[in-house]
Amino acid sequence: EHVGTEMVEELIEKVDFSQKPFQCWSDSGMLYTADSVIIATGAQAKWLDIPSEEKYRGFGVSACATCDGFFFKNKNVAIVGGGNTAVEEAIFLTNFASHVTLIHRRDSLRAEKIAQDRLFKNPKISVIWDSSVKEVLGTESPKSVTGLSLINQKTGEVSQLDVDGLFVAIGHTPMSEIFKGQIDTDHEGYILAKPGSTTTNIPGVFAAGDVQDK
Repeated sequence: EHVGTEMVEELIEKVDFSQKPFQCWSDSGMLYTADSVIIATGAQAKWLDIPSEEKYRGFGVSACATCDGFFFKNKNVAIVGGGNTAVEEAIFLTNFASHVTLIHRRDSLRAEKIAQDRLFKNPKISVIWDSSVKEVLGTESPKSVTGLSLINQKTGEVSQLDVDGLFVAIGHTPMSEIFKGQIDTDHEGYILAKPGSTTTNIPGVFAAGDVQDK
């Protein structure tokens, strides 16, 4: 604001980039026009979509290890995922947690080999393969996570893991839905920018941050 930027709290629901000035409509019915638009809508974390996960979200269930890892100092935590993010966050969590269990639904990780090597060499990390979270277990008063009910994808066997927290790292969904059909995206919905830039397929429309950066 100190350089003259006007801050407006609105939710943009529709855009028209077919001609200039570009048009953006908000949920309140306001029309904003501009000669240039920067899309910086970000990406939302994907969740497991089980009721107990939502119940304990913010009470031991998180999708951001760098945000919430500090709250689990000297505690046992689990993290779900098999890609680079899951592996990197599992390693990061060892800075606080006494032990980290990585849970993956397959028998191998998708993460880069150098990251996997660091993971497997860390004495504070163990891995549970071929498994997914069936239910998040916890108490009501105070509301907190006490464990996980796991199901083995190959055998169907159900087991329980005692943990104080669960981190979900199964990817992100780019917030690009309202731009589809006008702005080029990849098959996952990430906006395609020209290499090394924020330029999109429409001159004057730029994409920055997680909406275009995997």
